[in-house]
Amino acid sequence: MSLIGEERKETILNLLNLEGKVKTFDLVEKLKVSSETIRRYLEELENENKLKRVYGGAVKLNIDREELSYFKREVLHADEKRRIGRAAASLVEDDDVIFIDDGTTTLQVIDYLQSKKNITVLTTMVAALHRLIDYKNKGLFSGEIYFIGGWVDAVQSRVSGSIAEEMVSRFHPDKAFVSIDGMMMNHGITGFHAERGQLVRKVIERSKQSIVLSDHSKFGQVQFYKIADMKEMDYIITDVAAPKDWLKYLADNDVQWIEAE
Repeated sequence: MSLIGEERKETILNLLNLEGKVKTFDLVEKLKVSSETIRRYLEELENENKLKRVYGGAVKLNIDREELSYFKREVLHADEKRRIGRAAASLVEDDDVIFIDDGTTTLQVIDYLQSKKNITVLTTMVAALHRLIDYKNKGLFSGEIYFIGGWVDAVQSRVSGSIAEEMVSRFHPDKAFVSIDGMMMNHGITGFHAERGQLVRKVIERSKQSIVLSDHSKFGQVQFYKIADMKEMDYIITDVAAPKDWLKYLADNDVQWIEAE
């Protein structure tokens, strides 16, 4: 495969992250090559387990429709999640009030808060509560902890529901670190569950800054419940560069994209 061929394949993958699917006809027009060449690229990418071919084009591989349990999610993309957590924590300033959403990526932020002074953490995540308590008892965290109460989802180790929403409405975080299950430019950020999504939506509305934390596997996917438009976010922190076709949208809406290193 030539360098030009690899660049074309990368363009196809970027388009998948943008829309979740690509059509052979559109790729012929965009890349200025024959339909036979496009089909060969799609076949190669499918053999590399990077997409799934369908009639007339391809779709993103493994578009999940059911959320994995917390313990199964915990081991996926672990290195990427740590980098994202470290980059996110660098945005936290002394005296901040922050919300840490349920998620195995947002959980990583806690490990990098030890140098921050006088911060207050709000969370709905049981694992985050345990980690914060452990760090506080060991003298590694000096801030305040508020656990949002409500209906407990034991499988996902989190709280949601109307009682949690009422409690969230009493706070005004400086920064909300938000977890997602899917993100596409024209469909916004989405989640598997309406109850959790509605709670996160309320947090976003009450926060000065909203920050999405996600590894690349969530791009190009749309899940059941729309939480917010991408333009409502202040930052997106992930492990890859922004798709080229997203750059104008991000700039026009003043959304900052951070590639964690």
